[in-house]
Amino acid sequence: MTSRETRWPETLGIVLAAGKGTRMKSKRPKVLHPLLGRPMVEYALRAVEQALGSKPVLVIGHQAEVVRNALGPDRAHYVYQDPPMGTGDAVRRALEAIPVDQIQTVIVTNGDMPLLRAETLQALLQAHRAHLGPITLLTVIRPESQGFGRVIRDADGRVLAIVEEAHATPEQRAIRELNVGVYAFDARWLVTNLPRLPLSPKGEYYLTDTIALAVQQGLEVRALPMDDPTEALGVNTRGQLARAARAMQQRILERWMQAGVTFIDPDRTYVEDTVTLGQDTVVWPDSYLIGKTVIGEESDIGPNTYIRDSRVGDRCRIFASVIEEAVVEDDVDIGPYSHLRKGAHLARGVHMGNFGEVKNAYLGPGVKMGHFSYIGDATIEEGVNIGAGTITCNYDGERKHPTYIGAHAFIGSDTMLVAPIRIGEGARTGAGAVVTKDVPPYTLAVGVPARVIRRLPRPKPSEPLE
Repeated sequence: MTSRETRWPETLGIVLAAGKGTRMKSKRPKVLHPLLGRPMVEYALRAVEQALGSKPVLVIGHQAEVVRNALGPDRAHYVYQDPPMGTGDAVRRALEAIPVDQIQTVIVTNGDMPLLRAETLQALLQAHRAHLGPITLLTVIRPESQGFGRVIRDADGRVLAIVEEAHATPEQRAIRELNVGVYAFDARWLVTNLPRLPLSPKGEYYLTDTIALAVQQGLEVRALPMDDPTEALGVNTRGQLARAARAMQQRILERWMQAGVTFIDPDRTYVEDTVTLGQDTVVWPDSYLIGKTVIGEESDIGPNTYIRDSRVGDRCRIFASVIEEAVVEDDVDIGPYSHLRKGAHLARGVHMGNFGEVKNAYLGPGVKMGHFSYIGDATIEEGVNIGAGTITCNYDGERKHPTYIGAHAFIGSDTMLVAPIRIGEGARTGAGAVVTKDVPPYTLAVGVPARVIRRLPRPKPSEPLE
């Protein structure tokens, strides 16, 4: 991190993400485990960034380069902790890389707390600025400890220390106010006192020991209880990851419902954090909206629909189908049991019925593709009718070849279009035709192999094309 070249804010955010996460039982770094479309640590980084208005420092250690490569070099100011020697050592390393004379306040949080909100960090910062002491910490009151340390207070309610669960007495373990590991510090006090932290029996320096240091110096430590206990959920196991996902899913769906989206059964709907939904869209049960998917307004999605990294327009109806890396314009009707694969593009007003598949192909405005057809590597112009069982035979065993169908053509049922092939405007193929040569505009081709048997009348300029 090139700290001397960086203009640092008055309030610095540090996110700790150097741990191994052994309880996850995974080869993947814990903070990179996905949570509704984003790595877990991304939520922590985003909360700090939104609360403070500046790029956070991310302390990484275990599989550091894997974490950095996954997030990108510009996502945070990276600091390395190797070997891992506890949270106190992690913060010390971060501050050694930064000109602290530019910084007044340090916010410290954790990369495995994805549910912590920016608003909560802002409240912590405001509470810290409202008193003269060097430390303000977030706490949560709940019966389940999740391994968090206990907040020890005196008879007047003043914070005296944090006792880690492993070192707590039975009386201390009965305390329900827990330290969640999120702090606001006076920067200069923190830099002065980090070297004074005692070495634990495990050979680590705990940031929690700063509380006792401040109390010994006669300084005030304040604790801010959190309003929503779910924000304090840390993720150390797969079970806790699932709990965090459920809580985050509820939060995401609530946000979209407030924006005018209807979920028929929220408990049976999966919507990732990266998805965008339009007003008055209805999402039916057992639907999965994944990745960078955008759904327009007044669309009906599902039931039993999977959409990933796709754009769907307004007033679309997608029923029991799979859409992957595709574009669907306005007023399109799809399904049931259809599949849009990568590169599929359905223009306005397309109808795609049951058991159809489209891959790397453009279907122009008003195309009708009723059922049981495969269209791949093709361009189909406006108003074409594709009969049941039509297949573009686009692969010869070595290369893919294109198919072109001109506007208002009519492709008969069970037609095989052996690419490369061009079907002219207004042309027709008979049922069961195997088309191996181009079909001129306004002609009829039938047979195996298909041959042109007659010309078709061109529509008069005043006649509407169907």
